[in-house]
Amino acid sequence: MSFTGQDPTALLLAWGGGDQAAFDALLPLVHDELRQIARRQMGNERKGHTLQPTALVNEAYLRLIEVKRMQWQNRAHFFAMAARVMRRILVNAALSRGYQKRGGGAQRVTLDEGLAISGEMPPDLVALDEALTALAATEPRKAQVVELRFFGGLSVEETAVALHVSTVTVMRDWRFAKLWLLREMSGR
Repeated sequence: MSFTGQDPTALLLAWGGGDQAAFDALLPLVHDELRQIARRQMGNERKGHTLQPTALVNEAYLRLIEVKRMQWQNRAHFFAMAARVMRRILVNAALSRGYQKRGGGAQRVTLDEGLAISGEMPPDLVALDEALTALAATEPRKAQVVELRFFGGLSVEETAVALHVSTVTVMRDWRFAKLWLLREMSGR
């Protein structure tokens, strides 16, 4: 089957249906956006990190290949999943380096748009991941909003489409999640 000139959503749907060739055709179409997500996430990492954005994209690619029969909804859903995979890779790398929950020399990262509104040092990636996991246990949609907006770089509108909610709901969830994460992480 030839996929030349197809849009990413059609390829995602074909891949979700088990067509591996569709994934192979999809990757060149989305590679630049995946690198932007990787650069954004790597920008928050310590200097001299062993992974570079290209390596992070490649590692995410290898993990995404393993996804079987995912019911992809659209491009936003794919990029959200890719961002989540990249986040897991970076968190696992931080954990394997033996960084402790606080202080252990881990590079600090900030959540944009005013999450770090206090004068305190921003959270490290492992602490952020733990707080986000705790949020997901009680407020899964709000945690998804953070993943899509912060890690995936999606706009409010794209996040609303991916989650099938209104933009007002996304903004309300985003405000709540930022404050919740700030409170959770400052208590550690």
